[in-house]
Amino acid sequence: MLFWNICINLLLFYTPILLDKFLIQAIYNMELKKVLIFLILGCFGANVSLAFCGRDTLRCQIYFPVGSSTVNLSFRNNGTRLDSLLARICSRQENMSLYRVILRSGASPEGNIRLNQQLSDQRCTVLQSYIQERLSLPDSAFVSLSLGESWEELSSLVRDSDMPFREEAFSILRDTPIWVTRNGAVVDSRKRQLMNLRGGRVWRYMLEHFFPELRNCSVIICELESVITGKDGKCHSPSKKVEPADTIIIRNTPERAAVVHDTVQAPVPVIDVSKPFYAGIKTNLLYDIFLIPNIGIEFYLGKGWSLGGSWMYAWWKKDRRHRYWRVYGGEVGLRKYFASHAVGRPLSGHHIGVYGQVLTYDFELGGKGYMGGRPGGSLWEKSNYGFGLEYGYSLAIAKRLNLDFSLGVGYLGGIYYKYVPMDSRYVWQSTRQRHWFGPTKAEVSLVWFWGRSGYNLKKREK
Repeated sequence: MLFWNICINLLLFYTPILLDKFLIQAIYNMELKKVLIFLILGCFGANVSLAFCGRDTLRCQIYFPVGSSTVNLSFRNNGTRLDSLLARICSRQENMSLYRVILRSGASPEGNIRLNQQLSDQRCTVLQSYIQERLSLPDSAFVSLSLGESWEELSSLVRDSDMPFREEAFSILRDTPIWVTRNGAVVDSRKRQLMNLRGGRVWRYMLEHFFPELRNCSVIICELESVITGKDGKCHSPSKKVEPADTIIIRNTPERAAVVHDTVQAPVPVIDVSKPFYAGIKTNLLYDIFLIPNIGIEFYLGKGWSLGGSWMYAWWKKDRRHRYWRVYGGEVGLRKYFASHAVGRPLSGHHIGVYGQVLTYDFELGGKGYMGGRPGGSLWEKSNYGFGLEYGYSLAIAKRLNLDFSLGVGYLGGIYYKYVPMDSRYVWQSTRQRHWFGPTKAEVSLVWFWGRSGYNLKKREK
């Protein structure tokens, strides 16, 4: 009899612990069968001498705009969802005690993988702070499941949809690892194959229809009150409340393994993660060789697009023979970088673009001189102007350095004057109107990146 009492007591002691651990992992993997099995085991254990008066699971899905971790109550009825969740919790607190809150967050796979993991982590943190402010719960009551890029959920959405080329997309999601390596080097990726599938049509479809569903944080709240069945057959609350373990953060790794960090987290302030920002500050080395100082800046706009501008100024002169080497002007341009080089390497790879130019000049090396624009006129009258199309390639040479090669073809027009310097005066020879079609831009620029995510990731770091 003593032996059986010992066995029963051991079973009663370890059953709740095992149930909690396996239940959390089952919820993480969304394996309903495991959840049902352990619920049945829990009921069996309760029939021995432990009774669960009630257990309830409340779910709530909160959505975030792209690149954001701020709880926006007006976005996709988030405010209504959270109010309903809190109301349901309050209605159950008369008979049940709140035991654990499970937060499961993720991010859509476009953009930088490190930023996506950061977004996923901070979405859990922000929502935990929101719930804590209203329910006064300790950090130890929360379990955070940060998935990073939600590939499993995307696979489910693709599998259950009628999207174009569904089988091809699902095959890539199912069979292609996140990073494809050969001899220790990354040669391909799941994201790249999806982006290139059917000329980008599949990726654009998922971007519009599926990715907004992946930018979410699911709230799974488990309420549990354990009671002991006494000799009188009635339910009594336990004398000592079992405190849950420290906060657990679970992340997905590229190998799809769940890494568990058992840490105690201090309260973290709500951080608003805005859209990735980076820019490149550059100088054209070809202009520098010809003693024309210049500087430019290029801002990343998102989705491979950038907007840039540059300015050059050289106003050199030499007396007696009036040797002039003078030029100043600027340029603005819009570029599109190819998507295959956009992940982890901002403003890198092949690119095409359009540009516009305005400049004026005065070149005279001891003989005939050439002056752009109308002397003494307005800034516009003194300027020549041009526009064209460009193609180039930006090569990553260091973490924050690129070497950009570009060649532009287009039109350059405006008035220019021929003159001869005589006795400290200009003797005008002729006035011409330029209409030039051909190469109007050549660039070999050194580019330095700055800003959030403004650096080149090594392939193994991506």
